[in-house]
Amino acid sequence: MLAIKLICVGKMREKFYIDAFEEYRKRLGAYCRLECVELAEQRLLERPSAGEIAAALEREGAEIAKNIPPDAYTVALCVEGQERSSEDLSRLLTERELSGKPKLCFLIGGSFGMSESVKKKADLKLSMSKMTFPHHLARVMLSEQIYRAFKIAEGSRYHK
Repeated sequence: MLAIKLICVGKMREKFYIDAFEEYRKRLGAYCRLECVELAEQRLLERPSAGEIAAALEREGAEIAKNIPPDAYTVALCVEGQERSSEDLSRLLTERELSGKPKLCFLIGGSFGMSESVKKKADLKLSMSKMTFPHHLARVMLSEQIYRAFKIAEGSRYHK
């Protein structure tokens, strides 16, 4: 069974995000071992400088790196990543499950993004859209897309 780990910067506090994510976590239990790690987002002043933001991202990046399993295929969600279809994601999950190293790790940065060092080490940079979304909504969207990917692989009518 595929082991999927989400490493997310920032703690979800809004009940509607939590409820939506928990619904997909529950559904995914039939398809994979899902783990979600929430890391503290670095606190910054109201109007941080570019240098302060970069330093905060590097500190967050170090925490992300500590939580990535050594043999996991890593996918960094970032705006400059490749856009992929739901079918492409389904193929990726199937490939990883059959690879002999069935660990997949998705990385979601905080409100200022993700450090360049983490993105450079990722096996894949993935963009959900050219639009900008709150990082907590991205977690919900990713969990739904992972669920959809499994449903595609089994030939379900969920994906129309």
